[in-house]
Amino acid sequence: MGSESDKGREAIVEEEEEEIVCLESFFINDDYQLTKFTFGSHVLELYCLQSASTDFDLTGQLVWPGAMLMNGYLSENADILQGCSVLELGSGVGITGVLCSKFCRKVIFTDHNDEVLKILKKNIDLHGHSSGPKPSAELEAAKLEWGNSDQLGQILKKHNDGFDLILGADICFQQSSVPLLFDSVEQLLRIRGQGNCKFILAYVSRARQMDSAILREGAQHGMLMNEVSGTRCTVGNLEGVIYEITLQKKRGIVFE
Repeated sequence: MGSESDKGREAIVEEEEEEIVCLESFFINDDYQLTKFTFGSHVLELYCLQSASTDFDLTGQLVWPGAMLMNGYLSENADILQGCSVLELGSGVGITGVLCSKFCRKVIFTDHNDEVLKILKKNIDLHGHSSGPKPSAELEAAKLEWGNSDQLGQILKKHNDGFDLILGADICFQQSSVPLLFDSVEQLLRIRGQGNCKFILAYVSRARQMDSAILREGAQHGMLMNEVSGTRCTVGNLEGVIYEITLQKKRGIVFE
């Protein structure tokens, strides 16, 4: 028979284990609801959360203001998507990629979080097997953590001709992740070379430091940050804007 102190320690361990289980169930919210979104003449239905998860890393379970900004812009300028191949960074539930699938020939959705990838794949499957006309685009989900050369390499091994467009909607939350984001974007843009691929970023301003960080990183990576005229507006009580980002020609360097 164990001592009273041993029993006490066992009780503490059991309590700690129960707390861990409770915390895990508290953090991971998978109460997804099929929700309808309208962008111009396009109506999309996707599974998503209706309120924020308590885990910051699971922000991709929601549809954020920048995604609404991006989709509004793309629905009004669908000509830039016609017949294109697209890779989306930080896809979340996939609302932007699903809209793109109505016009593009190929859409690769990416996210770094395994839990988010589950709902992303569910939405891709929903639109790949809907009762209506199936999207003509090739749809695929892939894991991609910015700055992870192995994961990016796997994507590019399968899609070695690169992409026409790189998209990112409301993906600038943490300043520490911005250099890694632009590292990955630069690699993607360089495959096609100067002028043959662009990165469209729907940016929502939440902090002045982040505003300057994305402009600084763009310049340091040899990119031209062009604010699209007429896109600066209020989204979710915050200021949003669309940037078209391309490689700029450096002195003595020609991108091929």
